[in-house]
Amino acid sequence: MISPVRRIAAVWACGAVLAACGAPQGLGRPSAPSSASPWTAVSGMPLPGPGSPGLTPVFMSARTQKKTVALTFDADMTADDGPRAAHGEHFDNPELIEALRELKVPATLFMTGRWADQYPGEARDIGRDPLFEVANHSYSHYSFTDSCYGLPVLPAAKMRADVERAFTAIRKAGVARPMRYFRFPGGCYDNRALRALSPLGITAIQWDVVSGDALAADAGAVARRVLRGVRPGSVVIMHCTRSAAPVTEPAVRKLVPELRKRGYRFVKVSELVGAPSGRR
Repeated sequence: MISPVRRIAAVWACGAVLAACGAPQGLGRPSAPSSASPWTAVSGMPLPGPGSPGLTPVFMSARTQKKTVALTFDADMTADDGPRAAHGEHFDNPELIEALRELKVPATLFMTGRWADQYPGEARDIGRDPLFEVANHSYSHYSFTDSCYGLPVLPAAKMRADVERAFTAIRKAGVARPMRYFRFPGGCYDNRALRALSPLGITAIQWDVVSGDALAADAGAVARRVLRGVRPGSVVIMHCTRSAAPVTEPAVRKLVPELRKRGYRFVKVSELVGAPSGRR
């Protein structure tokens, strides 16, 4: 059982990490899609063009008429979260994974290397299930820009090594072939970060629909927010972190049947990225 003082500290820390995936505005930070321009980049930085030399490509969503949508889940855990896990805090969410399986919903999970270290059995189980694909969310979950929701800042000289370390941890956990996709912690990036990661040959995956599941208490509100934002080709960001996103699983159970009623088909990010009209 977590004491009240420790619980308050944990909530504050989770807010600093996970609010990064749900705040509405800011340079290099995620935002809700604009009704006037639904394909506006979620980052204050422009998306690099296909011919941008030396920059990691960034994918946000697919511009398509097909009613496809990708649900993505960040398995967040920072390099410093070991003591919190040791005291009973849960950074995993097996009930969510089971719900996706029951509902037969393919999904992409962006996993930090520290999460894979903490939950190798779950990482391996997810990685071996053809319903899912696993991608990289950094090792440390530190910021790749100078300012990102209070996250510790990763020096530019260490960015590439941090991502490589995450791939190593994910493979060590038993995920044989993680996707060559990367999600910046907090969605924060700039040209310096894109340049630092370019030699890795990865694609940065952003999103156009913010679920708001981080620290949410109302599953219905999370589901309604997703349903309002989804358009053909959307990428939805959610979390696979039980203690800091406790209503994600019931929210998924609410929104999946409704989206299917509206004619949507759930796909992995790789299907959207591979679409000829993918927005990069």
